[in-house]
Amino acid sequence: MSADLGELVDRCRAGGLRRTKALEVLLGTLLKADRPVTLAKLEKSRPLASQCDKATIYRLLHRLTDAGIVRRLGLHERAAYFALVLPGQHRDYLICTECGTIAPIDAPCPVHELEEEIRQDTGYRNLYHELEFFGTCPKCA
Repeated sequence: MSADLGELVDRCRAGGLRRTKALEVLLGTLLKADRPVTLAKLEKSRPLASQCDKATIYRLLHRLTDAGIVRRLGLHERAAYFALVLPGQHRDYLICTECGTIAPIDAPCPVHELEEEIRQDTGYRNLYHELEFFGTCPKCA
């Protein structure tokens, strides 16, 4: 199930965020990204740069993260990466401890069965997990 911009805006409004052009452009940019992106990359994104400055992008990302619409990834001493949290879609990531780059893992997630078992045993709703693997990428090794 893929999300569209309208669904994302609806989730934002349900989370208490105001619908603005800057918010729509930021969501559209994140939706088109094939991997998590940094604030610096977002700031240089042509459609987004024409709508708002770096501080506005940062504030929007912070609000989206608080609302559970965006996930912040990465090592705290390195640049943060941001990715949309989309219902029905799940991504796991490899994170380099040297350069901080992040790459999606293109493999079946080994935790899905455990997640379902936990959901059934505990009665939790809206259960999800985030899986990140840390190591040294081939370029840094």
